[in-house]
Amino acid sequence: MTKLSVNINKIATLRNSRGGNVPNLLKVAADIEAFGAEGITIHPRPDERHIRYQDARDLKTIVTTEYNIEGNPITSFMDLVLEVKPTQVTLVPDELNAITSNAGWDTIKHQSFLKEVISEFKKNGIRTSIFIDTDLKLIEAAAKTGTDRIELYTEEFATQFDLGNKRAIKPYTEAAILAHKLGLGINAGHDLSLENIQFFKENIPHLAEVSIGHALITESLYLGLENVVSMYLHRLQSTK
Repeated sequence: MTKLSVNINKIATLRNSRGGNVPNLLKVAADIEAFGAEGITIHPRPDERHIRYQDARDLKTIVTTEYNIEGNPITSFMDLVLEVKPTQVTLVPDELNAITSNAGWDTIKHQSFLKEVISEFKKNGIRTSIFIDTDLKLIEAAAKTGTDRIELYTEEFATQFDLGNKRAIKPYTEAAILAHKLGLGINAGHDLSLENIQFFKENIPHLAEVSIGHALITESLYLGLENVVSMYLHRLQSTK
């Protein structure tokens, strides 16, 4: 079964825009789990413009499902993750001033660095995942880093799906097949939505987890958070 992990960065953005503690990030995380989500994801950045490092610490005592922390493994991020010890760390090659994640790792160029970082996390009992594009050579190189999983970066699929091009799923299917053969678990995230999630799930074998934030929170403005979480779970459980 594919698990739904909800990225709550946008909740933190809303809170920070006004100051104070409304909405209460910890309560929202607990409510999302109560609504049926199987994980909570955060992506703290060095400037703390949405999720703060202290949020990561505070959520550790709140999250009862899987806890996934995403980010670029700079020293401050690594120290935070090693302190908090979430269920999973997802490594993302963000530029420090990036608005959002917009590329996967070059696992060939950065293989030595990734091996070192992943080894440190795994020694501390933290499952590891690498944010990555669908290039099969990069998938092969990812397997050599020692990572437990990859997270497929889905922007190109989502863009093409919106244009009616369902053939855009093919490289993702091929990447998932290869990753599974290489012993890697398969996650996906970034541009999945209620519109495309079921088609994506039906065409990606061995999909362990999807991490969805921006679309889910946006859809919740119209449809309600509890309802939207339920809708995602239904689509993830549906089969052809």
